[in-house]
Amino acid sequence: EVPSTAVKMVLLATDRGTYGQLSGLISKLRRRAEKGTYHATLDDFRWGLKGCLALWVPECHKQTDINQLMYTGQQLKEVFADLWVALELFRDGHDLDKTAHALTLSMRLNLPLVASNDVHSHTPQRQPLQDLMTAIRHKTNVHELGHKAFPNAERTLRSISDLQTLYPPELMAESMVIANRCQFSMDELRYEYPEDLVPPHLTPAAYLRHLTLAGAAERWPNGIPADTLALIEKELELISELKYEHYFLTVQDIVQFARSQNILCQGRGSAANSAVCYCLHVTEVDPARMHLLFERFVSKERNEPPDIDVDFEHERREEVIQYIYKRYGRERAALAATLICYRPRSAIRDVGKALGLDLDVVDLLAKSMAWWDKQAQIPERLRAAGLDPDSVLAEQFLYFVGELIGFPRHLSQHVGGFVISRGTLAQLVPVENAAMEDRTVIQWDKDDLEALGLLKIDVLALGMLTAIRKALEALNGYYGTTLRVDQIPAEDPETYAMLQKGDSVGVFQVESRAQMAMLPRLKPQHFYDLVIEVAIVRPGPIQGDMVHPYLRRRQGTEPVSYPSEGVRQVLERTLGVPIFQEQVIELAMVAAGFSAGEADQLRRAMAAWKKRGGLEVFERKLIDGMLERGHDKLFAQRVFKQIQGFGEYGFPESHAASFALLVYVSAWLKCHQPTAFYCGLLNSLPMGFYSPAQLIQDAQRHDIEICPIDINVSQWAHTMEASSHGGDEHPALRLGLRMVKGLNEATAEHICETRAHQPFTDAEDLAVRAQLNDQTLRFLSRAGALASLSGHRHQAHWQVEGIERPLALNEPFKPPTKDKYSHIQMETPSVKEDLLDDYRYTGLTLGPHPMQVLRQEKTLRGYRTATDLDQYRHGQMVRIAGLVTGRQRPGTASGVVFLTVEDETGNINVVVWSSIMQQYRAALLQGQLLKIKGIVERENSVMHVVAGHVEDATHLLRDMADDKLPFKSRDFH
Repeated sequence: EVPSTAVKMVLLATDRGTYGQLSGLISKLRRRAEKGTYHATLDDFRWGLKGCLALWVPECHKQTDINQLMYTGQQLKEVFADLWVALELFRDGHDLDKTAHALTLSMRLNLPLVASNDVHSHTPQRQPLQDLMTAIRHKTNVHELGHKAFPNAERTLRSISDLQTLYPPELMAESMVIANRCQFSMDELRYEYPEDLVPPHLTPAAYLRHLTLAGAAERWPNGIPADTLALIEKELELISELKYEHYFLTVQDIVQFARSQNILCQGRGSAANSAVCYCLHVTEVDPARMHLLFERFVSKERNEPPDIDVDFEHERREEVIQYIYKRYGRERAALAATLICYRPRSAIRDVGKALGLDLDVVDLLAKSMAWWDKQAQIPERLRAAGLDPDSVLAEQFLYFVGELIGFPRHLSQHVGGFVISRGTLAQLVPVENAAMEDRTVIQWDKDDLEALGLLKIDVLALGMLTAIRKALEALNGYYGTTLRVDQIPAEDPETYAMLQKGDSVGVFQVESRAQMAMLPRLKPQHFYDLVIEVAIVRPGPIQGDMVHPYLRRRQGTEPVSYPSEGVRQVLERTLGVPIFQEQVIELAMVAAGFSAGEADQLRRAMAAWKKRGGLEVFERKLIDGMLERGHDKLFAQRVFKQIQGFGEYGFPESHAASFALLVYVSAWLKCHQPTAFYCGLLNSLPMGFYSPAQLIQDAQRHDIEICPIDINVSQWAHTMEASSHGGDEHPALRLGLRMVKGLNEATAEHICETRAHQPFTDAEDLAVRAQLNDQTLRFLSRAGALASLSGHRHQAHWQVEGIERPLALNEPFKPPTKDKYSHIQMETPSVKEDLLDDYRYTGLTLGPHPMQVLRQEKTLRGYRTATDLDQYRHGQMVRIAGLVTGRQRPGTASGVVFLTVEDETGNINVVVWSSIMQQYRAALLQGQLLKIKGIVERENSVMHVVAGHVEDATHLLRDMADDKLPFKSRDFH
């Protein structure tokens, strides 16, 4: 009989084989249990652990039943060939009992005794933090931990001299015996690529060549250009030399599956440097059109596997993930993990709860922290919340919050990094269940995978791919066409003209405030301009002060010059200004004399310096190298400053090129098929910068007719239909039932199937034929979806509430008779009531904008609209008011916050300097309706208001909405 009591064991790996056994065991026990837990029985240890060393830590105290321990020991002895009784002494009053029991068990069971420790911290000074973490883990506070907390600070790394006062020499010596037997090193782990995909009659190199040339024939049906063929041969030769064929074949197989299922996908990142990836349809960036470096993707010097990121439609990525699991099995494929660390808000909440502080105060303090606030600002927030930051409790609170920030909080699944192995993955790394159903993850953080060289393929989700596919489906469904992404005309002048005006709401990558302001200045005219546009509004170029010089040179107000011919070759395509990550690396080689290996070390340091530092060692070498070769010191310093910027967020040219393709496609759709464009976007939410209300308003500004939700017309998704005034040339957009809050897709589809036989005649007919419950009918009536059946909302709600139901399921159905109240006409909702219900139950309105309703308020008189600003000159004072729809504080903006304020005529961009932010912090962070006085700044068509005074007027919304505000802003880093 297996003992029912819990048994504490320590298992040790002695070599590569036993490491694999332990890793496999951990995976087995974690896979059968809920996330974060184990489920084990003694039988799990009987097989497959040959060679593992086992330390048994018996629970010994005065009340311990020695016979029960003897029984347990006998069971363990049968299971483990190498078993020790481990003695752990902590000066907690139980040491004598533990020693007596351990000696008894050792003698009676003929098991060796060994000195052991139970380390939970590296120094005794960390014990308070250990107690706090224990309280967090048990979801309690430190005052109620009781026996869950350790009685003292002995469970730490103790010195040999200290241990020698506790343990006999024989036990210490036995510890060394075990240590000497444990010779395993993680360096012994070797990863092997999966081989399943290669036909038995071909070598991996031959099969990859076959697929590559077949793909090249599709890409160039009139013949592969000689220079492109030479590039393909060069890449295939290097891939074969480094034995990376299986990697490329694995990615190609995944992409091929997606294409077979009509799932849009596109490789990005360094894979866009590869002609082979282009031929395999992994990426859509033609290397012949770009100045790309295959060596950045694969090189002999790095001697590491390439890294391919592939974006898939965000709504269908799960199909790809499940295909990978099915293709390779759960034993050979799993998602990578990512380590989530404490940030100020999460640290404040967990520490506050663990210290037993008032939860309302903790919640208030956490909410008062903006996403950009640093640890040093917490005392100020404490004071603002009415607490004394100098009190003992506050000092204790601040200390623990400081200790937790940056500390690991939990392990989460990576956004899409898949690890696939030739053999059982659990022999390399433990695998466990993810919180999401049908997902398994490895236990290592994604950054640790590089050390082992594990094959990681990033299967990422991209909303714009979903939106493009749905836009094309709507377009083709309406017109009966078969337009595909690859058939969209290239280099369309009208599309570029639209972008040059900054008309890019909803367009991929260029919809942010910063990008919309950059477009009229950069004025893209060709595809490569879009590549630069994507990359230039990034920390690297901005912090390196490269943006303005590039714009001046592009506009012809500054001469283009190159300090040397080598620099010209690197920078000519960007007018002598480094914009891309690859250019910085190339500059280090041609201008500062870096070797290829040193340049790669620089690349690694750029990617990691924010976390671990390491760029400083390159600063002197880079600057000195440039000076020695006759370059200007200022130029050298600016290049290094840009390197630091890329450490914040590096953007390589290949990555920008991949994204620029989607910029163009989405912009073309907005320009030439706007109804389909908005239809695709709205059907793909949540994604991007904008809410449904903002997208609908932008569509209306583009003269697109928006038709309301109608129970007899609307599908689940938004659809295109003939416009009441524009016909087929300018189709209207019909809002879908998906906008009705509380309504699920299955019910909506059932409604659509039911009405296909005959339209609904009234609310009762709808309820009976579609078999809808009262709750669903209320959702529909409140959302205004029954207007064509019942009239306005009040009437629809009255009719819904008056519907009679059969009393029993076994009674024959009889149509209910109209009651005497059915003819009563309810009062029509006011404009305000309709507006608020629109926002509450659908998230948007097709009626008057809230600001249009509020303009009559005395306190808003004299405040200008977005269209009024067209008449204002640069430097003129203005007063504006509107709903805050977005807040953004980029890390490169030196504390500047950018607001998007919306009124009935459009959006106003507001710049808030850090001093104004501090002065009006509460209003700017929490206000939903703001009154702002400031100065108009304009440069050509780019205009914004620099705030000087801010007033929170949210009370006007509260008065209108009876305190229940349905308006929210979307805030971004």
